[in-house]
This record gives sequence, C-alpha cells and structure tokens, in this order.
Amino acid sequence: MTKRLTHQLTYPAPLEDVAAMLRDPAFRERVCVEQRVVSHDVSVDPGGATTVVRVARVQEARGIPSFAAKVVGERIEVVQVETWHDHERADYRVEIPGKPGEISGTAVLTESGGTTTETVSLDVTVRIPLLGGRLEGLVHDLVLKALQVENRVGLAHLGGS
Repeated sequence: MTKRLTHQLTYPAPLEDVAAMLRDPAFRERVCVEQRVVSHDVSVDPGGATTVVRVARVQEARGIPSFAAKVVGERIEVVQVETWHDHERADYRVEIPGKPGEISGTAVLTESGGTTTETVSLDVTVRIPLLGGRLEGLVHDLVLKALQVENRVGLAHLGGS
C-alpha cells in the first residue's frame, strides 16, 4: 500500500528567488537547525544541466508510537535528495537507510503575480507486513511537519529575517 502526500509551500517572492533559496546550502542548514536534528550534512552539486541537493540528517525518535519505535530505534537517519532539472521541477526522494520503505515524487515551482508555490507530491511506501499502513501514516505526518518547518524558514529567509 502507498500513502500519497501533496503539500503546497507558498512564498511571496518570484520563482527565481525561491529556486535560488532551495539551492542555497545556508538555507538548508537553517532548516535542519529549526527541525532540531541531532546532526546533519548538506551538499549542493550544480552538475551542469541538473542541480542535486542532498540533506542527510539524524533525528531523535521521540514521541512516536511504540509500534514504530520498535522498527526505527532511538534515532532516525533520513537522506533527502532533490534533483532539480531546471528552476521549476525536481525529482524528490527520501530514504531511511536500512529501513524497508521509500518516499519518492516531485517538487514543482509555479509563479503567479510574484508569488511562488512549491508543490511537493510524494508517495510514501513502507514494506512491512501488518504495520506498513500505520507506518506510512506516521511517515506521512513526519514529512508534512518537516515541510511546514521548511516553509516557515523559507518565509523568514526570503523576508530577510
């Protein structure tokens, strides 16, 4: 089974400014700090026609249900890779190394009247018999919270705060 997540992050800025922000290592570092991760590593590789943004982070697994804690342990390592093909579209993949699941989809930027919307559409799949659906719901909610933090940091970043 797969759980679908579609979330829009809206920024009062032109598409080019938002695209630059999403490729800025300092912005990605600030998002990690705001997410209160234990450790993180950010890299941005502008390799010709594509730009690859990689954010690896380790998070405490506090507050998750006991059924999930048995699967993930005390800490969760998450590796997020966005492959931007241009300023408007990226392939989006999140991996939890050593765990039976995947998150994949796209991020698309659109501009209207000086406001840019980033639409993130992801499929969350966890391949564990009996628990997969419940874990997909949990992962869905965790990814949504991470996107909300990213949006809040982005609004401050673009506003000069």
